[in-house]
Amino acid sequence: MSIHVVIGFGPAGAATARLLAEQGHTVRVVTTSGRRPEPGIEHLALDASDSARLTEAARGATAIHACAAPPYHRWPAAWPRLASSLCAAAEATGAVLVLLGNLYGYGPVDAPLTEDLPLAATGPKGRVRAAVWERARALHEQGRIRAVEVRASDFFGPGVTDGGHLAARVVPRLLRGKPVSTLGNPDAAHSWTYLPDVVRALVEVAGEERAWGRPWHVPTQPARSVREMVERLTARAGTGPVAVRRLPPAVLGVAGLFSPLIRELKEIRYQFDRPFVVDASAYEDAFTVRATPLEEQVGATVDWWRERGTAAG
Repeated sequence: MSIHVVIGFGPAGAATARLLAEQGHTVRVVTTSGRRPEPGIEHLALDASDSARLTEAARGATAIHACAAPPYHRWPAAWPRLASSLCAAAEATGAVLVLLGNLYGYGPVDAPLTEDLPLAATGPKGRVRAAVWERARALHEQGRIRAVEVRASDFFGPGVTDGGHLAARVVPRLLRGKPVSTLGNPDAAHSWTYLPDVVRALVEVAGEERAWGRPWHVPTQPARSVREMVERLTARAGTGPVAVRRLPPAVLGVAGLFSPLIRELKEIRYQFDRPFVVDASAYEDAFTVRATPLEEQVGATVDWWRERGTAAG
């Protein structure tokens, strides 16, 4: 078995580290604060933007899984330094750089999203996220690093608490039979990527040389609206039906005065105002990971949130 470095220990980083450990790999997790070790996982406290320290942490590693991101409102300022450090560590150590990406870089598109679309985002977060991949891709093509990006749509599932869609602002409310509010059109088709599928894809492409040098979309179930997902979740929980309400733009504007996160959501409202559909057929044609059946996704999500509520109580 080999050594893998995981940057970040949020939902995706933690699940990636634990899957790698379950497979018998030695895992080093890098966070700013560190944590107590757990079986197969060593936790290191350092700033991943410090290229010298990150390079030292990645010595001997087969892959660096970049699952962290700067605070949402600081992306334009903080991502370039972090991306530079990730690439420097990959070049110095020879580890494969596996980037967890999103779909912001495409910008608004009136068709299903495929990996061959241009990165034509016009907003600052979309542009900076596209630049992270373009930098890694250019270095890969120069033969200086080996890199691959795995792109996911809004993800949900056990462990996912942040974000406003199918996470902390929605699922706890629907489990209590309370109305939920949503950004954009609650009836627009939207792709939801299940966190365990994200993690399995990150681990799979790290060991597949034919995956390197390009982006891949995580296998994702067919797009469903916020309303339909809420109906599925409440049906599984036995708490439905609940009302699904669109947040008026004026309310978002006022909330944005007090919340940096809500203020930043303005850039990506297009993803929820109209259909936002991911095509992952390229990945499915090449590799083994498939999207988890929807009923299993819904059941695991409801069960996790209920257990979390019980533990908190």
